[in-house]
Amino acid sequence: MTVELITGFAGTPHIGSDDVGAFNAGLVGPGDYALATGNQLKATMSNANTIAVQSGDAVLNGRHVHLTGTTTATVQSGTQGQKRNDLAVLRYTKNTTTGVETCSLVVLKGTPTTGTPADPAHNTGSILDGVATADMPLYRIPLDGITVGTLVPLFNVLKPMKDVWDSLTQRVKTAWRVPYSSDNVLLARMGSLCIMTGNVKFNQSGGNNYSKASETLPAGYRPTQVNTMIGRFTYDGGQFNLLSQPSGEVTMLGNPGSAYACTSAAWFTNDPMPA
Repeated sequence: MTVELITGFAGTPHIGSDDVGAFNAGLVGPGDYALATGNQLKATMSNANTIAVQSGDAVLNGRHVHLTGTTTATVQSGTQGQKRNDLAVLRYTKNTTTGVETCSLVVLKGTPTTGTPADPAHNTGSILDGVATADMPLYRIPLDGITVGTLVPLFNVLKPMKDVWDSLTQRVKTAWRVPYSSDNVLLARMGSLCIMTGNVKFNQSGGNNYSKASETLPAGYRPTQVNTMIGRFTYDGGQFNLLSQPSGEVTMLGNPGSAYACTSAAWFTNDPMPA
C-alpha cells in the first residue's frame, strides 16, 4: 500500500511504532535528542561503579523513550596507571523474530591505555533505516586509574516550541551613544539578531586604526564573533567603522570626519535577552 491514512479509522489496528517514529522524526528531527521534561536526563556517579541517570524523555530516531525516575547502570572499575573512556548510552533493541522493541541504559566499556583514551564504538545506525540496535550516547565517563572523572554530556536538549517561538518573536530596543558624537543610534534585537541603525553628527575628526573606544556594547547585544562589524557610518568622502568583541569592547577604524553620517548593520548574539 503506497498511501495510508495513519490518523484515521481503518476498521482494524493499523498504526505501528514505525508510523509514530517517522512522524516524531519529521517534527523534531531524525537524530537523538533529550526533551526539556523531568530532570532532562541529568546524571551523577552515585558511587565509583554506578552511574545514575535522572528522569526525563528522549527521542531516538523518532522513538520516544521515557525515564520515569532515576535509572542506574554499572561501570567497571578502572585500572591503576591507565586511563579509559566509557560511554553511557540508551540502547534501542528490536527482536527481529517477535518484533518487540525495548530500550535500556547500557554502559559501554572503553579500552584502557597509558595514552589518550578513545570512546568505545557504539551502534550508529538509524532506527528509521530499519536497524535492530541503535545507541544514543548520553555521557562519557572518563576514568583515570580507579578515579572516575566528571561526566561529559553528549546529547542536546530540544527546547519546547514555545521557547523557540518566544526567541523568534521577542523584541527589545535601546538607545546607544556613538563614539565621537553626542547623538544616539537605535539598538534593536529580535531573537538572536541585533540591528544598529541611525543618523548622527560626529563632533571630531581624526584617523583611527583599531583604536579602543570608551563606549562598550551593552549586554544583550554583544556579538558571537571577534571583530564583528556593528556600525559602518558613511559620508561624502569617507567612512567610520565600529567593531565589537564578544565582551562588548568596541574598536574604531577610520575617520569620523566631523560629519553627518548614517549606519545600518546587523549581527548575531548569544547573550540572554535583555529585560
